[in-house]
Amino acid sequence: MTINILRSETIPLRTDEDVVRARRIVRDWTISMKFSLVDQTKLVTAVSELARNTVDHGGGGSALLEMLDDTIRRGIRLTFEDQGPGIPDIVLAMTDGYSSRGSLGLGLGGTKRLVNEFNLFSEPGKGTRVTIARWK
Repeated sequence: MTINILRSETIPLRTDEDVVRARRIVRDWTISMKFSLVDQTKLVTAVSELARNTVDHGGGGSALLEMLDDTIRRGIRLTFEDQGPGIPDIVLAMTDGYSSRGSLGLGLGGTKRLVNEFNLFSEPGKGTRVTIARWK
């Protein structure tokens, strides 16, 4: 099956304002694609978590935002990437309740539950890449 990219935008993630911008763009895209309010909220929440992780844990990076169509359905794919310290134990990091910084520790595992597709690659000392997608 061929996936067509209808729209694509790469944005830097270095500041709180960049996190807000990423959330706003994705919210606008979900509205334009007529996602339900529940699905809009799920995707914007996932964006907020991953963009914040990119800034706070990864030392900054970027997000690639893509609006997709595979002829059967439409969706949004987001890739967050940094060259930070990486995640030494992905299984532990995905565990509910785990936090490397004293937060509630619902981030990565919770984010995975909010989307249809979730892929995380991290190499200690080289950075992290998380790709998510939500389909309508």
